[in-house]
Amino acid sequence: MDNTPVSRERYLPVSRQDMEARGWYYCDFLLVSGDAYIDHPSFGAAIISRILEKDGFKVAICAQPNWNNVDSLLSFGRPRYGVLISPGNVDSMVANYTVARRRRTEDAYAPGGKIGYRPDRTVNVYCNLARRAFPDIPLIIGGIESSLRRFVHYDYWDDNVRRGILEDCGADLLIYGMGERAISEIAKRLKKGEKISNITNIRGTCYMSKTPDCDFEGAVMLPSYEDCVRDKKEYARAAYIEQNEQDPIRGKALVQKSGERYLIQNPPQMPLDTREFDAVYELPYTYDIHPDYIPLGGVPAIEEVRFSVTHNRGCFGSCTFCALALHQGRMVTCRSHESVIKEAERMITFPDFKGYIHDVGGPTANFRQPACKKQLKQGTCAHRACLYPTPCPNLDTDHSDYLSLLNKLRELKGVKKVFIRSGIRYDYLMCDKNDDFFEALVRYHISGQLRVAPEHMSPRVLGYMGKPHFDVYRRFIDKFFDINRRVGLKQYPVPYLMSSHPGSNLDDAIQLAQYLRENKITPQQVQDFYPTPGTLATAMYYSGYDPRTLKPVYSAKTSEDKKLQRALLQAHIPENRYAVMDALKKAGREDLIGSAPGCIITARAGDKAHKNKQQPSAKPDSKPGGKKPASKSAKPAAKNGAKNTNPAYTTSSTNKSAKSVRNTPKSQKGKRK
Repeated sequence: MDNTPVSRERYLPVSRQDMEARGWYYCDFLLVSGDAYIDHPSFGAAIISRILEKDGFKVAICAQPNWNNVDSLLSFGRPRYGVLISPGNVDSMVANYTVARRRRTEDAYAPGGKIGYRPDRTVNVYCNLARRAFPDIPLIIGGIESSLRRFVHYDYWDDNVRRGILEDCGADLLIYGMGERAISEIAKRLKKGEKISNITNIRGTCYMSKTPDCDFEGAVMLPSYEDCVRDKKEYARAAYIEQNEQDPIRGKALVQKSGERYLIQNPPQMPLDTREFDAVYELPYTYDIHPDYIPLGGVPAIEEVRFSVTHNRGCFGSCTFCALALHQGRMVTCRSHESVIKEAERMITFPDFKGYIHDVGGPTANFRQPACKKQLKQGTCAHRACLYPTPCPNLDTDHSDYLSLLNKLRELKGVKKVFIRSGIRYDYLMCDKNDDFFEALVRYHISGQLRVAPEHMSPRVLGYMGKPHFDVYRRFIDKFFDINRRVGLKQYPVPYLMSSHPGSNLDDAIQLAQYLRENKITPQQVQDFYPTPGTLATAMYYSGYDPRTLKPVYSAKTSEDKKLQRALLQAHIPENRYAVMDALKKAGREDLIGSAPGCIITARAGDKAHKNKQQPSAKPDSKPGGKKPASKSAKPAAKNGAKNTNPAYTTSSTNKSAKSVRNTPKSQKGKRK
C-alpha cells in the first residue's frame, strides 16, 4: 500500500485548526461519527457531509470523539444549524460484541483496527454529549443503528425489548434509509429559519409527537411498546407491518405509541434515479482515510472497498435475516455505465492499484434493475417476495446490462482482472435463460473459488430464511461445474452456511452435516445466527412466532444448543468431535457414529468414556427480560452512558473478536446471497 497521504485540505475540517485554516469561524453542521473519517462513498458519513457541502453548507467532522469530555464537541464552536449523529456503518453493539456477547478486540472502522474508539449504543451516548455541549440545538440522527432501531425492537444484548431509539436518545429527527434527499431538504429548511419541531412532513424521516396525527393520509397504527412487551405475538405482528410498509410508492406512514407519546414514521423516500445516483459519486471524495490515521496504523475498513465499485442499491432478495429491506428497501436502482467507468478510471491512477478491481457490486451484485416494471408504478408487492418461495413470473432476470458494464471495465487500459466479490443471488441467475453472464462470471470474474450462500439445505429452515429450495442450489452447482469443464477451468464453489437460525433444530443441522460429509465439503467458517435489530428473523428469535404467518417457530437460544449445531456443520474439525457426538446422541442418531456410509464421524477408542461422562445441563444465555452477558468482564452497556475505553485516552484492552457480521450491511455491500 502507498502511504503517501492525500492533502489535508481536500478533506472536510476535523478540528478547529482545520476550520480556521479555511477561514471558517463557525460551521453550519457538525457531523459526529462513530467510525473513523474515511472520505469514500461506501461510508454514509462521507456521502452526507459531501451532499451538504455541495449545497453550500460548511460541515465539520468530529470522528470518534472522547465521549466523556464535552470539549470534544465544544472545540468546534456551536454549529449554526445543527448536529448530525452518524453512528457508523455497523450497529455499535455488533461492532463491539460477538454473537456470543463477548467483547471484540478489533474494530475495522477504527484507527489501527483497535477496539474502544466507539461507545456501546453510540447514538444514545453521542446525543447525550451533543445535548451537554449545545443545549436546544437541532439534533438529527441517521445511519444503520438509527435506521434499524427506529421502532420498538428486541435488543439481543439486553435480551429485552427496547423503545424506539428516538425516545431513548432524545434527538429531534431521525433519517432512515438512504438519506441524501432528506438531509438536503432538512438543511435548507433550517437555513430558512424553520424550527426543527415543525419539520414533520419529509419522507424518510421519523419524529416523536404528543398525538398520533401526521402529515400523510392513511397512517397505519402499529402495536404499541406496551403491547409488544406484553404479548410476543403482537411484537411479531408489528415487525411484519414495519417490513411490509417500507415501499416508497404504496407504503403508508406508521405510528407507534410508547407511553404518552407517539413515534411517527413518514413513508420512505423514493430511491435516487440513475442521474441522482451518479451525482452522488461525482462529489469530491478523496477515496482515502484522513491522514491523521496514518501514524496510528490506518483504518482497516478502507481495504475492503479501496479498489471496489458500487453499481447498485436496494435488494429484492428479502432474506429474513437481512436488514437491507428495512434500510435500503426492495427497489433496486443503479448507476450509469459512464459513472462506474469514470470511478474505475480514477482508481487506475491510484499509486497502489495493481490492475485488479476487487468488486463491482452492491447489496446483491447481479441486481441491475427493479424486479419488474410494475414496481415503478405500483411499488413492490405487499405480501409477495420476488424470489421466494418461487420466482415471480413477472421477474426481469436479464443480466445483459450488467455483463455489458463488466465487459467495458475489463477493456480499460491498466485493468488486468475484474472480480465480483459481492453476493451473487444464484436463484436469480438460474432464472436467466441466457447463459452469457454465467459463462462470463466463470471465465473472467472469479479466481478459483465462487462464494455463494445457500445458508442451509433443510426445506423448513430455508423457508424461515426466505431462501430458495436446496434443489435450486444443486442445479446451480451442476451448471457451474459444467461451464468450468466447457471452458477448461477448475474452480470450486465455497458455500456460506448459517447455524442456529430460527426454525433450525438438531435434526436440521444433522441433515446438513450429512450433505457436507457426502460431498466432501469442509466449511472453515460457519456464521451463528446473530439477532440484530430490524430483521424478521430476529422477530422470530425473540417472539417465537413467524411474523409472516404468526405460527410458532423454534429457536436455539442456549450456548450449548448453538454450539452443537455449529459443531455439526464443522464436524471435520477435531476439536468439535465430542460436541458432534453429543449432538448425535441428543438427537437419537448414534447410527451416524461409525464407519458405515453416511456416518458423520467415526467411532474411536475412548468414545465409551466420553459417553459415560456426565454432561452439565444447558441453561439459557440470559433470562427473558433480563440482562446476562456471556462474560462478566465484558458486560454490554444497557444504559445511555458508557465507559470510555478509547485507546486515545486509556490503555485498557479487550478480548478477541471478528471483523464483520453477516446480518448487518457492511459498507452498503452484501457478501452472502
